[in-house]
Amino acid sequence: MTQPAVTVIVAVYNTMPALTECLDSLVKQSIGADRMEIIAVDDGSTDGSGKELDRYADRYPGLFKVIHQENSGGPARPNNVALSRATGRYVFFVGADDYLGPDALKRMVAMGDKNKSDVVLGKMVAIGKRSIPRAVFKATRNNIPLIGSGALYAISNTKMYRRALIEEHGLRYAEDLPVSCDMPFTLEAYVRSTTISVVADYDCYFAVRRDDDSNITYRARFENRLKVCARALDRLSELGASPELYDAFAIRLLKVDLAWIFGENYLALDAERRAECVRATAALLADYYGDGAFERMQHRLTVPERLRFHWVYAGNPEKLAELVRLDTEGPVPPTLLRDGKAYATYPGFGDTLYGLPDRGYELLGSIADRLGPGTELLSVDWSGEGEDPTDLAVSVRVPVVGDTGSVAVQLVPGKLPKSADVHGARRLGEKEKRSQPAGEISREAAGDGGSTIVRARIPLTRKKAELGLRVRVHVGEHRYEIPVRGTDHPMPLARAWGLNDTYKLAARTDAAGRIVIAIGPLHPAKKSLGSRLRTLVTGSKRK
Repeated sequence: MTQPAVTVIVAVYNTMPALTECLDSLVKQSIGADRMEIIAVDDGSTDGSGKELDRYADRYPGLFKVIHQENSGGPARPNNVALSRATGRYVFFVGADDYLGPDALKRMVAMGDKNKSDVVLGKMVAIGKRSIPRAVFKATRNNIPLIGSGALYAISNTKMYRRALIEEHGLRYAEDLPVSCDMPFTLEAYVRSTTISVVADYDCYFAVRRDDDSNITYRARFENRLKVCARALDRLSELGASPELYDAFAIRLLKVDLAWIFGENYLALDAERRAECVRATAALLADYYGDGAFERMQHRLTVPERLRFHWVYAGNPEKLAELVRLDTEGPVPPTLLRDGKAYATYPGFGDTLYGLPDRGYELLGSIADRLGPGTELLSVDWSGEGEDPTDLAVSVRVPVVGDTGSVAVQLVPGKLPKSADVHGARRLGEKEKRSQPAGEISREAAGDGGSTIVRARIPLTRKKAELGLRVRVHVGEHRYEIPVRGTDHPMPLARAWGLNDTYKLAARTDAAGRIVIAIGPLHPAKKSLGSRLRTLVTGSKRK
């Protein structure tokens, strides 16, 4: 019998009717039944999943191996049982809730064979509110590093592994971990791999979150989450991982797995369980993030991520709940500019009663994502009469408070890069030049306590130009530019300016909704006959 190229392993427990779509996607794989085998382990299902597996095995003889066993309490044992029966050159694990694109296995096997890959990641697509990694799937790559590629954030087992690697090192799932048992498994496979490849130009894996949230990962107890994190870090140490890799993975746990504990699930706990959760997490932090490790890593966390652990260290479940509630349900807290730094004023900021350091609230890196969404046009109009210079009078709400002396509104020539649309603002490069804001500018605190109203009267000159209306903000050495949007806001009527040398002023919004001020002669000089002929000739050639 010819060795299959790939063995697909499906651990099954009560996943009907999603199981049918999963199995359909497997039998329709373009790689062909002669190059694959499917091993499905029914872990004591009570909803008919076992019968559905038997139905597919009868319908596709030789393709399926179905194993029935008593419920083991998690996916580890079913996966281990299937691994002991696998014969393919590669092994691919698929969740019984999920399904594959028709060409997924063909493309992934081709990638593995081309590069002699130990692990191949196929692009994942979220169905429902499933959380999936994205950074690692930005581009198809023959070999990626573990650090900086996003691989450490794609730690589930839903990948293709070279089976020889698994057997050489005796890789198996930890059966004492009821949830996330795939984390230590995948992590070790990563560390022992020489080549990790990515197929990102095809939707390989469709990850489904059920409407009833019955996926085992989403209903895990915090004790089990903490146990998995400790086990993974211990295994990294046992494998002799470099300090850089250890830190990168420890940061990943802080940003994802440990932060997950203090999300909506934390709010669902009663006061006693919240206190237990804080104590247990504090013990883990003491064991694995002590001796200055957390201080060394915290700059890689967002403010709400960082503050979760500061409140854990402080042993304050109530303030932690207040933070989580605000972070998951409430508005973004105000951004305070002070002494060249920016702070997110979450609960406890500046309150000496709790002793949390201001650096825990400091916004590190770009704050463009906080500036763009909260910047709001209040009014825009022309100002000036007759021969007097015509001005643009504008009022804008900007979501910053504190040292707002650098906040200004100005007209800027040139187009913004597309990157400005991601957050609605952008941080200027060191070499980008901007003139000093012209005209009269005033600032006052808004009534909401979380923003500043900036009013400007900007002089306009008789010169043909298209100028973008933008807000400028300085934070330390960094400068930010926020395009002012005018969508659904009335623009002032176009206006003729001057008597002899008459210009026209017009305000409009571009395709992205940004305000553009156009200035130009009301009666442009006519081109000469020769110029018009050259234009016609040039135009005809371009056609």
